[in-house]
Amino acid sequence: MNNRLFQPALAELIGTFALTFIGGAAIANGKADLTGVAFAHGLTLMIMIYAFGAISGAHVNPAVTLGLALGKQLKWMEAAVYWIAQFIGAIVAGFALLVIFTDASAKTGFLGTPALAANVNLPIGILIEAILTFFLVLTIYLTAVDARATKGFHGVAIGLVLTMDILAGGPLTGAAMNPARYFGTALASGYLKDIVVYFVGPAVGAILAWLVYEYGLKKK
Repeated sequence: MNNRLFQPALAELIGTFALTFIGGAAIANGKADLTGVAFAHGLTLMIMIYAFGAISGAHVNPAVTLGLALGKQLKWMEAAVYWIAQFIGAIVAGFALLVIFTDASAKTGFLGTPALAANVNLPIGILIEAILTFFLVLTIYLTAVDARATKGFHGVAIGLVLTMDILAGGPLTGAAMNPARYFGTALASGYLKDIVVYFVGPAVGAILAWLVYEYGLKKK
């Protein structure tokens, strides 16, 4: 891998590790309430954006990479490298959590793995994840991609939209909006339940966000 791809891949790996580890630990430690969990994720994403944004764009989320690849913000080969790096970072984080907490049961929320509430079925779960991801990816387009956006505040906006989404959707689906974030802790804990929700929902939301931006909000 040449340096042009290596540095962005490394940035995506570290960024996704951070989001999965901090987010998972906030749940697994049993001390944080919903607000604490929401801000653990949101603040981590904000910091990763300011730390790695200039190197990779700090997607730290395969759904975000999908949305931006559709918008031609990066090539599909680059997107594939991002996806590999993101999943590696999340998986390493998941197993790091397993080493630290040792208990991968419901006591630690299966190491902080997003899960459906008892009253949320598979189709509704997909719908919720799609809606939440739609807001996340659309915010990225409007604050980080669009030339009309005020410069320098995208990290705050994107971190806060993740926080907002978790406050609303956390009790329903865990508000993953991120297949890698889900998969890293799910694999380490062996709790791969309802995996389709956390891959299909974010993908649909990202595609819808791109469509709305590209054909409705983009400056022509």
